[in-house]
Amino acid sequence: MRLRDQGRIALRYSFAFGRGYLSTFLASLSALGLILAIALLIAVLSVMNGFDKEMRERILALVPHISVYATEPLIDWQPVASAIRARPEVQSVQPFVQFDALFMRGRDIETGIGIGLPGAGHEGLLAALDRDLQQRFTAAPSGLLLGSGLAHRLGAAPGDSLTLIVPGADSSNPAETQFAAVTLIGLLSTGTELDESAAVVRLELASELAGLSGGITGLQVRVMDLFNVHGLGWSLLADLPVGYYTTNWMMTHGNLYSAIQLSRDLVSILLFSIIGVAAFNVVSSLVLVVFDKQGDIAILRTLGASGADITGIFLLQGAMIGIIGALLGSLSGVLLSLGIPRLVMGLEQLLGMRFLSTDVYPVSFLPVEILVSDVAWVSLVAFILCVLAALYPARRAARLAPAQILHQERV
Repeated sequence: MRLRDQGRIALRYSFAFGRGYLSTFLASLSALGLILAIALLIAVLSVMNGFDKEMRERILALVPHISVYATEPLIDWQPVASAIRARPEVQSVQPFVQFDALFMRGRDIETGIGIGLPGAGHEGLLAALDRDLQQRFTAAPSGLLLGSGLAHRLGAAPGDSLTLIVPGADSSNPAETQFAAVTLIGLLSTGTELDESAAVVRLELASELAGLSGGITGLQVRVMDLFNVHGLGWSLLADLPVGYYTTNWMMTHGNLYSAIQLSRDLVSILLFSIIGVAAFNVVSSLVLVVFDKQGDIAILRTLGASGADITGIFLLQGAMIGIIGALLGSLSGVLLSLGIPRLVMGLEQLLGMRFLSTDVYPVSFLPVEILVSDVAWVSLVAFILCVLAALYPARRAARLAPAQILHQERV
């Protein structure tokens, strides 16, 4: 029997629409289960890829990759910054001051993390601002940028005056506490957890409030290779005098990144098992098809079809189910992935609540990134599983005795 004839019979058994065949119903049911499993897996993988991308491109674009600290306030920090900047692995270096702060507006008071940055710098947190707000921050020595979540809790809006309180290092000495009147010139709306606690002022004001006498807390270093920060941090320390130490983004956000990767792997394993269940459904469906079509199989055998021909017919049927399931499942998964953000936004508006908030999650929206490699791998695995699932029913059909089947049907 020619391959074309085998394919025509397999196609008739699988998709003879409008004929009311049991085999068509079973094949369609198997394909539907495969489509749902593939679509669900692609959608979930796309969401996990989105979180991974936002972690790498949004959050890690706002926080320093490596922070270089000194045990004493850094006064003459320019030579150290120049030495670090000269390394080929380093993208940029900028000074910063970090301090714990209280922000008071009327009777409302909130805690936050104060960060002092140079007005001329447009990296890290300042890169999230539009050009006009960057210029206003540069021109305002007592200007303040508040995270949108922190400003919301204070009930503050741009243009409001706030009192910035910086407790001294010695809490038993209230005289060391610093107070400053600042003007809120803009909000940090990064869509990340930084919106809940970050507050940015000019480097000079931060140094004065933190009691560093013009010095800085340390240097923020941005590097080329995000995943080589441990080795580069040790290498930087080897070139610096005694009294310096470093931290990196893996210490502050590494657990979050690892959790995203682990969740992606676990969800992938779980959903691939769903595809396995859908493939097992192909086995049961084709076994029933073999039982339903045993009369046809007996006739084909008496007309000269070999066992290999019968095996080929049902293998082709399994392959057709796999191809249809993979194509429609991939298309459905891509469309579902593209529609998930709007669906979530619509549900949030309908229910009047936020599913994702930066005080709990790293971002305030549901990110999605569709990777062609994920779609291809999921489709290929589903197709292979369907072909393998068709092996047992195909071999069983090939071993049917035509004389016995015809005798049973005549009786």
